[in-house]
Amino acid sequence: MAKDLMRDKVVLVTGATDGIGKAAALELARMGAHVVVVGRSRPKTEATLSEIYKKSGSTALDMLLADLASINDVRRIVGEFQERYHRLDVLLNNAGGIFAQRQLSVDGYEMTFALNHLSYFLPTNLLLGLLKASAPSRIINVASDVHRFSPINFNDLQNETSYGIGGFRAYGQSKLMNVMFTYELARRLEGTGVTANALHPGSVSTSLGKNNKGVVKFFFRALHRFAASPEEGAETAVYLASSPSVEGITGKYWDRCKTIISSSDSYDENAIQQLWEISEQLTGLATPQQTPEYQSVMMQ
Repeated sequence: MAKDLMRDKVVLVTGATDGIGKAAALELARMGAHVVVVGRSRPKTEATLSEIYKKSGSTALDMLLADLASINDVRRIVGEFQERYHRLDVLLNNAGGIFAQRQLSVDGYEMTFALNHLSYFLPTNLLLGLLKASAPSRIINVASDVHRFSPINFNDLQNETSYGIGGFRAYGQSKLMNVMFTYELARRLEGTGVTANALHPGSVSTSLGKNNKGVVKFFFRALHRFAASPEEGAETAVYLASSPSVEGITGKYWDRCKTIISSSDSYDENAIQQLWEISEQLTGLATPQQTPEYQSVMMQ
């Protein structure tokens, strides 16, 4: 990739202190982008910026601190970003986690759902005005092929009864949500100059799952022995963020820098609309409609 390919482009990367997000942030900085990384821990995020600076030589670096599973934190950092920057060329949604035991976010939502789905949905929608004003611009959502194995149960969206062994079902469901969100986003953004694409990064050796114990920790420890490096896992994300050849391409699912077909569930238009409406209500982007579906979600 050309060193100046991303010169003067502003890029926001969530989940940027480890793995794929960190590798992508570094490579985009090397291409000349002004990279803003989002992390939860100040020491870790500052260390990430220092590492990117040392390896890229770029001083066009910034950071935002937030618990992305918190709706208030997301709204706060979006406000901070909009105060500092008047454009956004690339939004790379990468933050996520898997949790062996079901737990709740600060807002009372199941953590996998909150961190892996709502932390994509809310900031993206809050930043749409800036993305449109900066068009042509790009939204990239890191999903996973595990989305193929966990259809969404709208009667148990908070995973009270269908969490799955080691949290794998909840994780797979959240990755399906990433793909469905991308497709609806692309549909809504037609004609605006803003594109939205999702990707499978492959099996990558990252910190995902390392905060757990038991079967989840064992599984990821074994998986990482054969997994690709974070740099290899970030290749498709970097390609979608920077390549002139994907300009204007939207609403696709990518693997190894090529488009592929996602699961049949991911194309269910009724489910996509239902997920969008519930997500709007849970994040405060829409006035709650007291439908049976919404009441069911809120009671979980």
